[in-house]
Amino acid sequence: MNFDQANFEVRCEWGKQGVLQLAPISDVIIVVDVLSFSTCVDIANSQGAIVYPYQWRDESAQIFAQSVDAELAEKRGGGRYSLSPASLMAISKEARLVLPSPNGSSLSLTAEATPTLTGCLRNYRAVALAAMSYGQRIAVVPAGEQWSDGSLRPSFEDMIGAGAIISHLSGSLSPEAQAATTAYQNFQHSLECLIKQCGSGKELIERGFEQDIELAAKLNVSDCVPTLVGRAYINLAR
Repeated sequence: MNFDQANFEVRCEWGKQGVLQLAPISDVIIVVDVLSFSTCVDIANSQGAIVYPYQWRDESAQIFAQSVDAELAEKRGGGRYSLSPASLMAISKEARLVLPSPNGSSLSLTAEATPTLTGCLRNYRAVALAAMSYGQRIAVVPAGEQWSDGSLRPSFEDMIGAGAIISHLSGSLSPEAQAATTAYQNFQHSLECLIKQCGSGKELIERGFEQDIELAAKLNVSDCVPTLVGRAYINLAR
């Protein structure tokens, strides 16, 4: 198809439709959701915790959490564990956490049989190196955010996160992948400041979560490789 970037080894496309287009023709999918999901999973997995992505925050989430003997994360700022990366800094290595997210979790569960990793700015190098062990056909999918009507809002931070990962991948890059890499290379030296100024960052600061941005903007500080095994992300650092 015209939109699958199949002429290139490294592809990049946004959101759920990006996963649906690229997963069937890729050796591995990397989901990128910098300001919440991917950074949360990196921090939790780095400490040995297991994270179950879940798309919806409703009664079914609690039922699912009980079925896998896990704790259900609260809304950001609503409990001891949530989609706030700062809330997971002291998570125990024995923790089993269900993490509802309409972006990162939803994309993770969409890839189905295709091996799936999640990456962010903290672990971009480790995730890129691990992805290449699956094969040459690598799809990097920035999650983006959602407008109030549910449509996709491409986000600065996820484009930069995707570009950081792609910058450490070998193989031919699609134009979309090249664009993400160029953006990362242009902005990498002032990322924290720029993320705080972009739409997603300003929203978090207004809600009192500036520390989450500071944690998410750290570059290459983690060797964690969150890998979806069954229904759960675990650290399969190679």
